[in-house]
Amino acid sequence: MSTAVRVVEDQWYDAEAGPLVRPYALTGGRTKPGPHGVRFDLIALVLVDPAAAGGADESLLGPEHLALLGLCRAETQSVAELAADADLPVGVVRVLLGDLLEAGHVKVSRPVPPARLPDERILREVIEGLRAL
Repeated sequence: MSTAVRVVEDQWYDAEAGPLVRPYALTGGRTKPGPHGVRFDLIALVLVDPAAAGGADESLLGPEHLALLGLCRAETQSVAELAADADLPVGVVRVLLGDLLEAGHVKVSRPVPPARLPDERILREVIEGLRAL
């Protein structure tokens, strides 16, 4: 079974797969975010840093970086939501977010570890107490 490949406005397209841009091309061959090896959980929340300079700094960013910033400006989103909305693999989004975090464009809030969450028994007692009022 052969798939037709065509050139449209200087971009390669595969009739079934869409644009033929490999993930490693978007990240410059990198697979881990930042020089410190920051790991982004899928549920980590990403928001644009209001103290970020913007303007001139953003002109140096690639289109994928700008797309992620645009999505974060609209509302705070998780890493998984950003990957889905930007239609990019999660690994690529993690690397690009590492770039944005390192440049000071975004802030990331890590999810609360399960050990720090309140005990379910305590929550049930609070609910029962509120119902008793």
